[in-house]
Amino acid sequence: MSLSSRSAVAIHALTMLGRWDRSLTSTEIADSLASNPVLVRRILGSLRDAGLVWSTEGRGGGWSLARPAREITLYDAHVAVEAGPVLSRHAHPPSDACEVGRHMQTLLETEFREAEQAMQERLSQTTIAHLVHQVLTKERKPATRHQ
Repeated sequence: MSLSSRSAVAIHALTMLGRWDRSLTSTEIADSLASNPVLVRRILGSLRDAGLVWSTEGRGGGWSLARPAREITLYDAHVAVEAGPVLSRHAHPPSDACEVGRHMQTLLETEFREAEQAMQERLSQTTIAHLVHQVLTKERKPATRHQ
């Protein structure tokens, strides 16, 4: 199973916006992601719809956080760009003629719901401000050399 990278892109973009005291263009954010500005604009549009960022057009325009970085969690970013549950459910009901099939959907629903709840709780504990702080801390540490 593969999860979407939209959350990672959204969190990266929000951290970029939290790091700098100015608006950033989608091209500047895309450069940091080594990605395409069109993809970044789509993600930023979802973040704007969720009230996490805002944009200004024209010369000197760009994207900015809509509220302080300390008030935006990783879960906020995730919910803004992902649709539906994280873990895929059965595409169609399993066979009722099989003892595993009869029970698997209910069992997995419980397990998946609890796993998604744990993920929500964990992502809700970390803010964009925390990531900005971690980036700055890592940036200030001298590079260690492998010997």
